[in-house]
Amino acid sequence: MTNRVFGSWNFYKSCIYIAVPVMLQQLIMGLVSLIDNFMVAGLGDVKLAAVNVSNQLNFMYLVVLNTCYGAGGIYMAQNSGANNQNGMQEAFRFKVILPVIISTLYMIAIFIDPKFFISLLTHGNSSQAEILDASAKYMTILALSFIPTAISGAIASSYREIGKPKITLIISVIATLINTFGNIILIYGYLGAPRLEEKGAAIATLIARLAEMIIFIVYMKMHKEKFYVRTRDILKIKIKKFYEMINKSSLIFFSEISWALSEMFMTALYNSRGGAETVAGMAAGFTIANIFFLVFQGIAVATMVVVGGTLGRGELEDAKDKAKWILNGSFIAGSVICFVEMSSIFMIPLVFSQLTNSAQVITRNLVILISCYMPLWSYINAQFAVSRAGGDAIFGVAVDIPVSLFIFAPIALILYKYTNVGPVAMFGISKLSDFAKVAIGFIMLKKERWVQKLTDSHSEV
Repeated sequence: MTNRVFGSWNFYKSCIYIAVPVMLQQLIMGLVSLIDNFMVAGLGDVKLAAVNVSNQLNFMYLVVLNTCYGAGGIYMAQNSGANNQNGMQEAFRFKVILPVIISTLYMIAIFIDPKFFISLLTHGNSSQAEILDASAKYMTILALSFIPTAISGAIASSYREIGKPKITLIISVIATLINTFGNIILIYGYLGAPRLEEKGAAIATLIARLAEMIIFIVYMKMHKEKFYVRTRDILKIKIKKFYEMINKSSLIFFSEISWALSEMFMTALYNSRGGAETVAGMAAGFTIANIFFLVFQGIAVATMVVVGGTLGRGELEDAKDKAKWILNGSFIAGSVICFVEMSSIFMIPLVFSQLTNSAQVITRNLVILISCYMPLWSYINAQFAVSRAGGDAIFGVAVDIPVSLFIFAPIALILYKYTNVGPVAMFGISKLSDFAKVAIGFIMLKKERWVQKLTDSHSEV
């Protein structure tokens, strides 16, 4: 293991080669989300709040799916590094079966009572009744996209983990263009289509997700990637290995769900500070911030491929060096993003001109705050990526759960009950708890539980 703080330029170029297509995909998705918000914002604060609070609920669902992809991705990346096709196929089966089951259950729950979950996020908001009505119309249509989303996610994440992120980028571009075109036509009723408003946004998303799934399946079958499994063989799982991945995913799940629940808890608290302008303003701010969160996904995928593949080949000391270089490089990347994101506040009056002035002020303040946190959050994401590249699922449990339960949530609750601070200040003060995450994460990585090889090229995993 070397003592160099940063890797060579060639090392970072190899990471960038993997990360850039992933980040471009996230950028496109973020820009499309921004366009969606721009179009829905024209319908007023209530409609924008309804669509975005629905997507805040779906955020929890996507966290659960990404937990499954992450657990399977550990094995996908390491088996790819070891050139073990059987292991890659087992990982892919896992990444399809469990997310489809979860998506089916979530879809049924939404059909039964679409307002129940949304009401938890808007409790105390003066515009709750109007938001619930609009969000119910949106969610009952969007729920039909959950299973296509699950299948597309399994294929897309697998391509990224074997070092072929450009494929997911191209297909994502096609899907987002379909989504954007559908929004333009269906939200306001252009080209002779009916004006469907928030329902039009949901239909456009559904069409895009179906098209994305079909393209992914056709491409995967045509090219017969090593992880490819025929549809009739998808259920031919190896129980022992499937259980092992379930075990990994359960620990990652507890970590991710504690973080996601704390975020939803915070959302419910700050949404109570006012009416539709608060929900719309905070949602618009996160829409802009999500564009810059692309760096997190780039770091995660580059780490999984570079560090995970190195571990899969049994080059443990080399993996330690690469992990250190990625960690330090991530802080620099986050610092650069900080300044770029800060400059984006000038686009708020243009993109969200239909929002009230109060909502725009909240949006601007939130974007400035999030910009300041970007170096810290980039480093935290790199810590998580390194731990998961080696299958250390205990890391997330040790970092996320105690900080979320005993620091973040209590601070948020105290600010809510005993102060009059606004939604942005409430969020920003509570997020100071992330410094504790970095400290705990540093200690956990030093223990080197993540430095392990999960497979070899001669075993059938």
